[in-house]
Amino acid sequence: MIDFDLTEEQAMIRESLQGFAAEVLAPQARAIDEAGEMPAAVIQAGWELGLIAAAIPEEYGGAGGERSCMTNAVILEALGGGCASQGAAIMAPGQFVGALIDFGTAEQKAEHLPKYAGNDPAAASLAIQEGQFGFSAEAMRTTARRSGNGFVLDGVKRLVPLGDRASHFLVLARDEDGEGIGAVQAYIVPREAGGLTVGAESGSMGLKPMPQAKVTLEAVELPGSARLGGDAGIDALRLVNQARIGACALAVGLSRQATDFAIPYAKERVAFGEPIGKKQSIAFMLADMHIECETMRWMVWKAASLLEHNDPGAAKACVLAQDYVRRRAIKVADDALQIFGGHGFIRDLPLEMWLRNARTLTVLDGPVSV
Repeated sequence: MIDFDLTEEQAMIRESLQGFAAEVLAPQARAIDEAGEMPAAVIQAGWELGLIAAAIPEEYGGAGGERSCMTNAVILEALGGGCASQGAAIMAPGQFVGALIDFGTAEQKAEHLPKYAGNDPAAASLAIQEGQFGFSAEAMRTTARRSGNGFVLDGVKRLVPLGDRASHFLVLARDEDGEGIGAVQAYIVPREAGGLTVGAESGSMGLKPMPQAKVTLEAVELPGSARLGGDAGIDALRLVNQARIGACALAVGLSRQATDFAIPYAKERVAFGEPIGKKQSIAFMLADMHIECETMRWMVWKAASLLEHNDPGAAKACVLAQDYVRRRAIKVADDALQIFGGHGFIRDLPLEMWLRNARTLTVLDGPVSV
């Protein structure tokens, strides 16, 4: 029997973060977007909630909670309902931490996880995205080749979250002799590594305040211990799918925010003698927006649950969820804007910002992970 109920702990986390998103993130979202910068206080406030440290085992200084893709999907949706940019910035280090928990060797965990278990935010980045047209993780151009007992990495990563301040990058690179996602592995690269250059990113349509960077790797030499998981390596498809579903969860929260914003307006805005919400075209549009939000949520939760349990059907569920969310989140954000008419394009309302953020979330792999 399929059970869509959250656990008691997940329900409490969801309720708490929805309040945080509404009271802290949403009121400052427009100002932060206009400034194009993420205040350090935002990341600090999110860090103090313990969202990342909660899953770190006690032996490494964490709270010892269970690592859960499903719980992370609930967290990201709740944060996305306040501000997708701030939610992404808060949860970006979780990609590095989650990958270490899932795939790291005992030595890698002991070296890195304690940095993320305290009260001061440490920054690390998962570097997936590349700049070529039609980028896909399966056809990655960043390569890793064996050199003695170590590796040499070459390539360029774009839109790397928190790349401007990260002390370490988890770089996905393809074995230069291999093809497809099965040839992709992850490498822990310190910022000071020779041949690594971190530059300013040119920016993107949405998630403007999200700190991002362009990371160039030119013959970066790494020891054998830098490969995540050691000789066993990682399941790159699982890691990439976690990033994709993380972005989808943020998009679901954004879609719900746009829908909830449009409903009161449709009830209050009077045209031709009655509220526009009573007009069939608007009523049907709002109903469809609600249906799409619910549908996207269940698809994302199902994919996250299957990922969490290493179910063989997880890859298919992730593809289906990502495809659906990519199309429907844009539609929901656009419909919300259309309900407001010309006023929806004016920057004193958040609708055009939500549309930009929705578009960005649906084309990027890797701003956040479940």
